[in-house]
Amino acid sequence: MKVFLADTDHLESLSILFDKYRVFYGQLSDIEAAKEFLKERFKHNGSVVFVAQDNGEIIGFTQLYPSFSSVSMKRVWILNDLYVKESYRRQKVATLLIHAAQEYAKQSGAVRIVLATHISNTTAQKLYESQGYIKDVEFYHYALRLQ
Repeated sequence: MKVFLADTDHLESLSILFDKYRVFYGQLSDIEAAKEFLKERFKHNGSVVFVAQDNGEIIGFTQLYPSFSSVSMKRVWILNDLYVKESYRRQKVATLLIHAAQEYAKQSGAVRIVLATHISNTTAQKLYESQGYIKDVEFYHYALRLQ
């Protein structure tokens, strides 16, 4: 098994997993839209995607979006997406993906990685906490839906 930075050569396989990730969060399946979304991220360097591959098959991914901290005047990465194919779960694939993201963030000079997960997703919460992520108790996070 190996983890590496994805590019447009991985778009077909990655789109299928990305679609499954969206379905997990209650969205309708739309592989073509998933492919177009990812293609735009690659085209404009709007995100960084790491994939896990086993025997030539992409089995998981994590996607980081760039941001900045005005206070520290440094890069921040938003770990927005993490997904592992069901048949590969509980095999440390997610941990490998997180480690790749963390190493990338360190090399880019980032001050931190931030992420959010659904309150009911206790499996993800346990994973993140096992990797040293701390639940924020200093700030409330707000969102404004525009559609």
